[in-house]
This record gives sequence, structure tokens and C-alpha cells, in this order.
Amino acid sequence: MPRRLVKKLAKLIRARRHKWYLNIFGDRLTDSHLWTLNRHSITAAFGIGIAVSFIPLPIHLPLVVLAALWWRLNLAVAIAATYLVNPFTMVPAYYMAYRVGAALLRFKPHHFEFHLTWNWLEHGLGPAWRPFLLGCLVCSVVLGLTGRYALEFSWRMATMHRYRRRPGRRGAPKLPAPADATDQLPAPAPDPCVPPGADHASRPPGSYPSRD
Repeated sequence: MPRRLVKKLAKLIRARRHKWYLNIFGDRLTDSHLWTLNRHSITAAFGIGIAVSFIPLPIHLPLVVLAALWWRLNLAVAIAATYLVNPFTMVPAYYMAYRVGAALLRFKPHHFEFHLTWNWLEHGLGPAWRPFLLGCLVCSVVLGLTGRYALEFSWRMATMHRYRRRPGRRGAPKLPAPADATDQLPAPAPDPCVPPGADHASRPPGSYPSRD
């Protein structure tokens, strides 16, 4: 997740600290761990937010803030992740959860209208309450873990990609191969008794001039 986006989310949440659903937590929201940008804090908060969003009750914000405070995760990312199930995606998301629960319980699915209220949860579900709640639980756990580790994998891949694109990692000059040890020996000193240009092999023994 881009750090600029996380910083913008943090500024937005801090600007709303006077709201009732955040003001009730008081000075606990000043904990530095709630605003840190390390990978573990952000990815875990993303997974927690997705998991909380599948609870079919209007308690997402207080619950996700409590979870972020308990595990000391990034608060802005946790709150933002709960909006993945929003008024536009709520019906297909919860219907998917209902179909998952019905498949696990081998329950024949039927049409029902969804309303995010206590009254609907108590009286509107009827016989579908078991597959619906089971599907919400399964989707919460599975999609929460999937979102957390998918973001972690993407984060690691992006970090490796940036590391490989560093200037020092590409086009670095190659060092020359080490020379052979025999090539580094000094040349033998010329014999003063041998005239320049003379061939040692062509001279017979005893034909060298005397040193006296």
C-alpha cells in the first residue's frame, strides 16, 4: 500500500477524532503505534478491517478501533478497510456469504432481502440465519487472512522491484579478472657478460668472455 495514501488516511482520521465514535477512546488514539507505517502494522490492520466488514451489524467502526487499539495496528488502514463492504457492495458481499454458508450446510438457498438492522437480524432471516451467519464467519476469516497476506506479498514484491532498480544495482562496472601469478613475476636482470642481442642457446660452452 503506498505510503502517501496511508498518510492521507491518517490525516483524515485525525481530523475526525472529535466524532463520537472516536472521541470515546480519548487519549488512547495518541499511541504512536496506531499511526506507524511499518509493513506488519499496515498489512495486519488491512486484514482486520476486511474481517470486521463482514459482521452484519452496524458496529464496524467501534469494533475495528477496539481491534486496532488491542493489537496496536495502523488505525487509518483498519478503518479504511472496513469500507470495502459499503452501501454499494453490501448486498452482493452478504449474499455471497449466505451462499457460502448454504453450500457448507447443504442448505437450499432462497431469496431474501437484506437490511443492516437488529430487527432484520432477529426476524427477517427466518430459517436462513444459520447459513448466513456461518457464511459471514467463514468469509470474514478467509478474506481477512487473504487480504492481509496478499498485501504483504505485494509489498515485498514492490520493495524488491525498487531495490533492483537502484542505480548501483544496474550497469555496475565489472572488475577485471585477476592476472596469473606467473605474469606478475619480475623480469630477470640481464647478464652483464652477455652482449646485447646475443642468444644464449647459440653460444657454445666456454665462449663467454672472462669476468677478469
